[in-house]
Amino acid sequence: MEVYRQVVTIRFAELRIREHVEKEGFGGFWHPGIGQEGLQVGAVSAMQDDDYLYYAHRGLGYAYAKGMALEALFGDLLGRRTGSTGGKGGGTVHFADASRHVLGQGGTLGSSFVMGAGTAAASQLLGDGRVTVVFFGDGASGRGTWHEAALQASVWKLPVVWICENNGWALSARFTEQSPTEHVADRAAAYGMPGVVVDGQDAMAVHDVTSEAIDRARRGEGPTLVEAKTLRIRGHYEGDRQPYRDDPVLGDEIPDDPVHRLGEDISDDVRRGIDAEARTLVEQAFDAALAAPRADRSVIFEDVWA
Repeated sequence: MEVYRQVVTIRFAELRIREHVEKEGFGGFWHPGIGQEGLQVGAVSAMQDDDYLYYAHRGLGYAYAKGMALEALFGDLLGRRTGSTGGKGGGTVHFADASRHVLGQGGTLGSSFVMGAGTAAASQLLGDGRVTVVFFGDGASGRGTWHEAALQASVWKLPVVWICENNGWALSARFTEQSPTEHVADRAAAYGMPGVVVDGQDAMAVHDVTSEAIDRARRGEGPTLVEAKTLRIRGHYEGDRQPYRDDPVLGDEIPDDPVHRLGEDISDDVRRGIDAEARTLVEQAFDAALAAPRADRSVIFEDVWA
């Protein structure tokens, strides 16, 4: 029930952002995660509150599921002072909340791998029992940083879980054009760790697989590579016309929609009530973010260390 509540809230948030981008424009890039909300919430729901999260760049489901407020997330996207970065964001990849152990992303695609191995190494040295979870896409799995981090994490048995959201596209390149293996998880064997493939449209299946991987990491048995098979419903970014794509999964078509799959086990009355509450929450948070003051340019000098 709680997973459904979070997933449907994120779906409405995605739709509200898309509406704003289409009507008003956007001071940055929005990489829509619509259709992938189920795997994001399913995985994050398996984490403890003090586990570390590095999210991928498609959507805001991870951060919301980890406890960040919608108003703060919207504020980041809209460049408002109420955003978690105080307005320095302006795109998908700039959420952060240390109190929730949401550590954001690196400034370059693939840098989260080595940062994730770093926080996992810190947890191992401190003995704090925390696990680091790093999300990434199938395209990022080809970065050299992934192989470096995967190797060392396995050698040192670091408490980290790698979760690949394989939606079949790396910007405009099909997965079959960029990988010699059928699954990203096939590569796990080279680093002596388990590789698990799961249906990314089944939020509870992702939850179960991630729970097992997190428990393994917390026991000191090292990392696991989880590959959640999903679909990219929209373009690489909102506004991408996708001239490179001729498959039928375009527009608003969501095959095997994770929202509907979760809703099948909830009575109609309860589901309608949850949906209504989620819509209201999203609208109130978005309106509050729009009404908040814009960030002054001077914020670029804040939170800078030499």
